[in-house]
Amino acid sequence: MQRRNFSDITALTIGSATIDVIASVEDQDIERMTMHNATSSFLLLEEGRKIDVSAIKSSVGGGATNSAVALSRLGIETACVVRTGKDIQGKAIREELAREHVDTEWMIEDPVLPTGQAIMVMSHVRNPTIFTSRGANTTFCDGDIRPQMFKGRDLVYIASLSGDSAGCLTRITTLAKEAGAYVAANPGIRQLTYWAGDIIEALAHIDLLSINAVEAEQLAQALLPKARPRNLPLGPTDGPELLEKGLGGRSLEDFMAEVCRLGPKIVLVTNGAEGAYAGSSDGIQFHPAGKAEVVNTAGAGDAFATTFSAYAAIGSDLVTCLKAATANALAVIAAPDTHSGLLSEDVLSMKLNSG
Repeated sequence: MQRRNFSDITALTIGSATIDVIASVEDQDIERMTMHNATSSFLLLEEGRKIDVSAIKSSVGGGATNSAVALSRLGIETACVVRTGKDIQGKAIREELAREHVDTEWMIEDPVLPTGQAIMVMSHVRNPTIFTSRGANTTFCDGDIRPQMFKGRDLVYIASLSGDSAGCLTRITTLAKEAGAYVAANPGIRQLTYWAGDIIEALAHIDLLSINAVEAEQLAQALLPKARPRNLPLGPTDGPELLEKGLGGRSLEDFMAEVCRLGPKIVLVTNGAEGAYAGSSDGIQFHPAGKAEVVNTAGAGDAFATTFSAYAAIGSDLVTCLKAATANALAVIAAPDTHSGLLSEDVLSMKLNSG
């Protein structure tokens, strides 16, 4: 594929939109408990106590809005398809997208359900616990997904679809591919758990599948149910973690090969602070996560997957895609919300050329 410029393409994002309320709690006011025999950590709040917080901030979030703003910041003409309520929160989302030069023509107002909202409680390592009321995000139906939305789109980015909205995935990917778009999908863990069959069916129309390691394990169980368990290493290894340990006893190589066999040209698997793996017919490319001051981890995954998708859609190689995605995700981690840290193409280009 000949490399194109961002200014030459148009994009469409589909998925959720929320109003995020972020409460930052000082470490001494909330207890953190980490399990010794598992990877889980817990935040403990005292029952019945009113807790002073250092800040409470409200901002626009959600997978589709995060990705739309990320693409618009890169200079890509972008439209966003989301469902909101007929309420002040929905109006705030529309106004925020307009400020970011995102086309809101295809936004849908639900006549009954409210706009989705999320409350994030953040402390210690700044990896927030999130309470979510999905609201109107759950009610996409096939009738909402119109062929006209996809006309002339070069990139269609499908964020996680909530609740019954996940049933629209096959229609979305089919119409996007028929329109000639580069199709990227970033399903969430609930979607992969309850709608795995639909996702597997839709893979035939997807060019890039982006998921994290936990989501990859869930999908691997559906794709490779009879895989022979691997002998896991007994101690630390020098190589990339997922290439050594695999996914729940299944090798990362086998998983990516099986996904690519079903349609996608690229499988992107992120593994938190370790880094990301991009697999294609040419093999697997690993890139470390890098380091930044962590202010808020929310939205970093959206920034990573969207940026990778944008660079892949214009024909960049896997290394460039991974470097650009990492740089944008690190910028979001260093910001207090999901949008303010997103970088422009010029800044990303400077980072790529300097590193």
